[in-house]
Amino acid sequence: MWKGLKECFTIVKTDPDVRCVILAGRGRIFTAGLDLKQAQSEGLVSDDKADIARIGYYHRIKVLELQDCISAIEQCDKPVIALIHSGCFGAGVDLATACDIRFCTQDAFFTVKEVDIGIAADVGTLQRLPKVVGNDSWVRDLAYTARKAGADEALKFGLVSKVFENREEGLAKSIGVASEIASKSPVAVIGTKHVLNFSRDHSVREGLEYNALWSALMHHTEDIPKAVMSFMTKKKPIFSKL
Repeated sequence: MWKGLKECFTIVKTDPDVRCVILAGRGRIFTAGLDLKQAQSEGLVSDDKADIARIGYYHRIKVLELQDCISAIEQCDKPVIALIHSGCFGAGVDLATACDIRFCTQDAFFTVKEVDIGIAADVGTLQRLPKVVGNDSWVRDLAYTARKAGADEALKFGLVSKVFENREEGLAKSIGVASEIASKSPVAVIGTKHVLNFSRDHSVREGLEYNALWSALMHHTEDIPKAVMSFMTKKKPIFSKL
């Protein structure tokens, strides 16, 4: 699943026919998180008899690979909408926080479960969740206790921006948002994602400088006169693939 996730978003990133992605679960829950049996078979669970230095060396490599799989979502040029229903355990929170927009259903709950299996979350939650919600105390509450945070709490603290009654409604609304994004200039949408991501991790001054450099290049596009003409004529613009 991990490698497939990275491969998928690597392809999506450069596919001109894709302008937005919806990430949703098809099963009873959104995701149960890390498969512990698979983790043990791949050396992510320590063998007490193994040499500590050697197992540590390869464990680090494996964790970095898993981190790259989740980061592929964030690094994808196209906006990614996550629709979470029912349970979102452990690695599911890593995955959700790497997405651009998060919606959930009324029965959804989130749990940073890693502390219950004796580890600190290590593929993105502890780095991204504080930036997503902007409330360090709430993040620590979840990460230290592994308690469940329901849909209303997730909405209150900004982990999600909308809560829907059920998965069917959520999927329909997500498709609506994705279609609206897809109708915009791909140059403008991709540029907005790049600048937002850069600015989140840098100072305001650095973000503005990056924004100016990006604009100096990307403002030389046919999409601007198309958008202006659309505004003046009240006709929907049709933007070329990127």
